[in-house]
Amino acid sequence: MATGKNIVIFGATGRTGLATLGQALEEGYTVTVLVRDRARLPAQHQPARVVLGDARDPAAVAEAVRGQDAVIILLGTRNDLTFLLWDLQKVPPRLVPVTEDHIRMHRILQDSGLDCVYVMPPHIADDQPLTGDYTVTVGASGGSRVISTHDLGHFLLRCLHTSCYDGKSVYVSRDYSKD
Repeated sequence: MATGKNIVIFGATGRTGLATLGQALEEGYTVTVLVRDRARLPAQHQPARVVLGDARDPAAVAEAVRGQDAVIILLGTRNDLTFLLWDLQKVPPRLVPVTEDHIRMHRILQDSGLDCVYVMPPHIADDQPLTGDYTVTVGASGGSRVISTHDLGHFLLRCLHTSCYDGKSVYVSRDYSKD
């Protein structure tokens, strides 16, 4: 659980990143972002600090996390990769190396002693609203196969105020058809 209001967002120019950035700014967080292209940040969502660089560059990452109370990582591929923590026998052969790397990174975080939450979202939909009403399942997938970018961002920011999910893998979903 973060105790301060200084956060850095990696992936802030992606779909979920932009939704999370907007909500963080509205909630009064002092936000730093690490981006490759400042022009991809919309005028209405300007963070307090922009670090230009690549998330694969240790120096850029070190500069971005300096002075932060929390880190939100929203790096993705824009593809549905929900299989990444499946049994390796269920992963398409060409994606086994990516999956093995994802599992390795997950274990490194688990062993790091850091307070972190492993959010395993289903399909992330940018055409659904912010509801603040979603299901959080610990250690397993939930009933629905979708979460909106806005609700996912909401949950990530909510994690900064509670330690109940620290060290756990969680699945966040919602059935938007009931709206």
